[in-house]
Amino acid sequence: MISAYSGTAVRAAEQPLLDSGAGAELMQKAAYGLYQAAAALLSRRRGRIYGSQTVVLAGAGNNGGDALYAASRLLSRGGSSTAVLTAAEVHPAALAAFRARGGRVLSLTGENSRAVLALCMTADLVLDGILGTGGKGGLRAPAAELAVLEPARLRRGQAPAIIACDLPSGINADTGAAGGAYLRADLTVTFGAPKTGLMAGPGASAAGQIESVDIGLAPQLGTAEVQRLEAADIRDLLTLPEPGDHKYSRGVLGIAAGSTAYPGAAVLATGAALATGVGMVRFLGPEPVRRLINLTHPEAVCSDDSVTQTHVQAWVAGPGAGEDEGQRRRAVEAMASGLPAVIDADALSAVEPGLGPQIVLTPHAGELTALLDRLGVRGDREAVEADPLAHVRQAADLTGATVLLKGWATLVAAPGGPVYSQAEATPWLAAAGSGDTLSGILGALLATDRRGSGSPGHYARLAAAAASIHGRAGTLAAQDGPVEVSGLPSNVRQVLAALLAA
Repeated sequence: MISAYSGTAVRAAEQPLLDSGAGAELMQKAAYGLYQAAAALLSRRRGRIYGSQTVVLAGAGNNGGDALYAASRLLSRGGSSTAVLTAAEVHPAALAAFRARGGRVLSLTGENSRAVLALCMTADLVLDGILGTGGKGGLRAPAAELAVLEPARLRRGQAPAIIACDLPSGINADTGAAGGAYLRADLTVTFGAPKTGLMAGPGASAAGQIESVDIGLAPQLGTAEVQRLEAADIRDLLTLPEPGDHKYSRGVLGIAAGSTAYPGAAVLATGAALATGVGMVRFLGPEPVRRLINLTHPEAVCSDDSVTQTHVQAWVAGPGAGEDEGQRRRAVEAMASGLPAVIDADALSAVEPGLGPQIVLTPHAGELTALLDRLGVRGDREAVEADPLAHVRQAADLTGATVLLKGWATLVAAPGGPVYSQAEATPWLAAAGSGDTLSGILGALLATDRRGSGSPGHYARLAAAAASIHGRAGTLAAQDGPVEVSGLPSNVRQVLAALLAA
């Protein structure tokens, strides 16, 4: 489990150590961890550090000092480095150490910003140490002109690798929001503990990979604000069939999805649920969709019954329902059944306050905007995408349900907490039907769950696990090119097999 804390909480944890005079020691620990990550990246990228070119973007805070000290160590191994000072004053001892190793220094101005950008573009590595956890708002001119730098991971051909010190400059460490221009990184080396701002919103995509350097703050840190499940955590949530099991004891999932207008959603949700490992799928829907389901998934049991007539352990309702009144009615019945239920897509328009945490709502940003508007919270999609963490928490608290907000980093909030963030997906999953597949995976986890405590946090963990499995399956599929969503069930099975074998 990866635990993330707000920048405010990390600074509070640092303060007793700073007050005791340990500031220099903390900086050296951080700088050495940053140097190790930079050296490893350069070695992978060009085979050696000797002869490499590094540009340090050094601001007035400690992050600038960390970057300068790290670059000094790279200089000692035969690299060359230029420090671009983005503030009138930077950490004096770190700057002196950098100069003593032969580093070149220049100050960023409005007149030379284009030349600095060109310098960065020809470098092997850029260390971003402009702003730290206390930074508010985006980058200001002239540093804002450097925000056009694209990490190597985001473009073809040659580009500088970018490492952010603690967090990408311009990103809010507490929320992940960007108040203006910001830098993006291939790798963020964060100190003390991962920051909440690396797990949500623009900060999640800007961070790239995340490595954490232990500088001794653990005893001072309290409860994590956001958590991320790792492979072992997901494996522990999976339910395996046991000797003596039968199709009913393994878990029966009810699916009320699809319509004559959108029959594919039902096929995708059913296929994903079967690939995740339910004992049976009971599908409810109109006759043309039932016929299609029987052709593609003959093991599914199909009918036009109501939810109250159907015995299952969990429900998926809403994907592809469109204007089908029967499917909309089934979604309302599923929410009232008392059973765990995934409520997606068109069924979200029927959501009212007073739900329980066993109900998992799975909106994207536009659907969450509409839901909050119906609940009296005015806003727009841009606001949700700018600060998704605040909005997903608000939706969970207002509805009483667990809310899974789809995105680059998928956020899951239980009413009153906790919050999970999963970012294993690929942009190739931004395709029609992807959400239907996620609903099927999550429905299967809910239906097969045997160890549930019934606590809000448990349903949030299952939802986070489903998001991770879905993301991993998409990333696996993308190794062969663009993702065809209808083929994802085979990748889901591969992901589950790998998790169970680890």
